[in-house]
Amino acid sequence: MNWDRVKAIYHKLAPQVVDLFTIFIKRCREDNITISAGHLAYVTLLSLVPFIMVTFTIMSAFPAFASVRGKLEYFIFNNFVPTASDTVHEYMSDFVGNASEMGAIGILSLLVVALMLISNVDKTLNRIWRTQSDRPIVYTFAIYWMVITLGPMLIGSSVIISSYLAGLAAFAEEYTPGLGTFLLTLVPSFAAMLAFFILYMIVPNRRVFARHAISGAVLATVAFELTKSGFALYITNFPSYELIYGALAVVPILFLWVYISWILVLLGAEFTCSLGQAFENRKAEDEPRQIPEE
Repeated sequence: MNWDRVKAIYHKLAPQVVDLFTIFIKRCREDNITISAGHLAYVTLLSLVPFIMVTFTIMSAFPAFASVRGKLEYFIFNNFVPTASDTVHEYMSDFVGNASEMGAIGILSLLVVALMLISNVDKTLNRIWRTQSDRPIVYTFAIYWMVITLGPMLIGSSVIISSYLAGLAAFAEEYTPGLGTFLLTLVPSFAAMLAFFILYMIVPNRRVFARHAISGAVLATVAFELTKSGFALYITNFPSYELIYGALAVVPILFLWVYISWILVLLGAEFTCSLGQAFENRKAEDEPRQIPEE
C-alpha cells in the first residue's frame, strides 16, 4: 500500500469534511429545524386523514388500483410506523370512513387542509435553501394539484411493483434461501430513499445537483431506519406512555414519531444544502484570482 498517497488523500479530504460538517451544524442551528419539525408535525397530524382520504378516493377511480388499498395500508403502517401500527391503522380507517360520508363542502375543506401540508413543506424546504417559494399562483396550484392527483397513482404503481417483486422473491427463495427475504426487507428503505431524493430535487426553487440530493437521501434513509428501530425498541421495553396515558397512548406516540421523522427529513435537506454550499465555497477557492488591470 502506498502510504504517501493515502496521506495525501487524507490531507486533501480532511479539511473538506471538516468544512462540510461545520457548515451543516451551523445551518441546522440557524434554521432551528426542531421548531420547523414541530410545526410540520402539527400540520401533518391535521392533514393526515384528509390526505389519506384524497389518496384512496383518487386510487379508487382507477380499476387497476382497486386491490391496492389493503396492500398499501399494510405496507405503510408496518414499515413506517414503528409501534402501535394496528391501533393507528384502525383509527385511521375509522376516520377516513367517517370523512368519506361528508358533503361536498366538507370534502373541499379537507382538500384545502391536505394542500396546506404540501404548502408548508414547500415553504420550509425553500427557507432552508434560502430561496423564495413564491411562484405565480397558477404555477403553484398546478404543482400542488399534480402532487395530489399524480401522487396516489405513483404510490399505487409502486405497491403493484412491490407485490410483483415479492412474487419473484418468493420464487427465488426456492433456489437461494434467504435472498428473497433479504431483498424484501430493502424495499421500504429504497422507497423512502426515492421519496427523499425526489423531495430534495424538486421542491427547492433552485437547481440541486443529483449527487447532492442522493447523498442527503441516503443520510436521511439510514437515519430513518436506525431511528425507527431504536424508537420501536424504546417504546416496547419502556412502556411509560402506556402507563401514563393508557388507551390514549397511541396519540403522543404517533405525534412523537411524526415529529422525529420530520427532524430526519430536515436533517437530510440541510445536509444536501450543505453539500451545495461546500461545493460552491471550494469552487470559489479554486478559481484563480483576477488581477485588476491598471
